[in-house]
Amino acid sequence: MSSSGPRTGTVERAFEAALYADTDAALDTGASLLAADPAADTELTRRGEEFVAAAWRRGWQPADVVRVVRRELDPVHVQLTAALILGESHEPRGARWTAQLDELKAEPRPPRADRFSYATAVLELYRLLLRLPAIEPLDVPRPGPAAAAGHGDSRMLTRIRALLAKAEATGFPEEAEALSAKAQELMARHSIDEALLAARTHAKDAPGACRIGVEPPYETAKAVLLDAVAGANRCRAVWNEAFCFSTVVGFEPDLEAVELLYTSLLVQATAAMTKAEAAQRAGGRKRTKTFRQSFLAAYAHRIGDRLASAAEGQVTAAEGDLLPVLAARDVAVADHTDRMFPRTVTTRLRGVDDAAGWHEGAAAADRAQVQDRRRLP
Repeated sequence: MSSSGPRTGTVERAFEAALYADTDAALDTGASLLAADPAADTELTRRGEEFVAAAWRRGWQPADVVRVVRRELDPVHVQLTAALILGESHEPRGARWTAQLDELKAEPRPPRADRFSYATAVLELYRLLLRLPAIEPLDVPRPGPAAAAGHGDSRMLTRIRALLAKAEATGFPEEAEALSAKAQELMARHSIDEALLAARTHAKDAPGACRIGVEPPYETAKAVLLDAVAGANRCRAVWNEAFCFSTVVGFEPDLEAVELLYTSLLVQATAAMTKAEAAQRAGGRKRTKTFRQSFLAAYAHRIGDRLASAAEGQVTAAEGDLLPVLAARDVAVADHTDRMFPRTVTTRLRGVDDAAGWHEGAAAADRAQVQDRRRLP
């Protein structure tokens, strides 16, 4: 008789005891069964990979799963999750998926302490994976015409990332402004060239979507900031508060611009908030939470105004073939968003009642390195 039967039986008994009940006693029973049978480890890992594969079928992606595990459980569970995902993911599923896997490779391997503790952590993780609901699936984006022609767009994005990294790191405002302005120019050129090339070659270019983490604390203000960045780049953002991400819908070059610009502005906002908060504390102020909430809310509001003005100027400057191309893309993005999210609600910012925080946040937004996109030829 094959030896796989007993190993499977141990795992099944542990799952029956622990996965479908929420009590600590049930968890201890399942962990004890697994700890007593080292031969069951291979089957236990295989079943974990099946749970991960089931999450993919329910619309989740690697970064989404890791995000919810990090929020709900402990670092050891994140390490276990990374190992399962890397062990399961063999099929190529697009550049974003591959980038998420590459990030997971930096996670340390899960520690193997005593067998009971290890089994307990595994079962806690599997409980969470088993309960993940279905979410909106993201289609694997098709390469745009510029990407199909070569690797120029990849080199462009690498250059943009380098410019923004330098802008965030420099201590000289003039240098940061010059670097950010150049990054904005390259973003605009990349997006506009892609749109015109798709139109002129009659390429079957269509909107896609990506998810961007919107992590607590102060996640509502961060979601507002992301929405402003998305709108300025001809994208739509829909926030999922329960799972700490926003889904951004748009054409691929614009999605890339939103990811890069949002990340850079959030870094700038956090640095400015930390500096302003230190000055407030030096003056005897102690209401840190309300100050931060109001600061980030004002920052998001003022940045939104600046980005909206930049976007309006961009459309006003558009001439010739570009204006109908952009209008058609706006319609396509709106239609795609409505299909993905037929029911949405509006969220309001709450707890924004700190005048000093609002003033400082608005001032920081005015100083942020955001330049209008270059005028179109």
